[in-house]
Amino acid sequence: MLVLNRKRGEALMIGENVEVTVLQVHGDRVKLGFRGPIDVSIHRAEVYRRISRAHEVQAANR
Repeated sequence: MLVLNRKRGEALMIGENVEVTVLQVHGDRVKLGFRGPIDVSIHRAEVYRRISRAHEVQAANR
């Protein structure tokens, strides 16, 4: 795992196409903005896991 320190307004790049910007820091909460190509899905981890499980169930029922 890569660990970085960033301040409000600073960004980082994931690959060549996805930019993550720190928009706000308030206590222990951080608001992030994501910019990338429309064909790249960006989900919170818990949502991604739910989507993956749903796809697994669909595949098993075929």
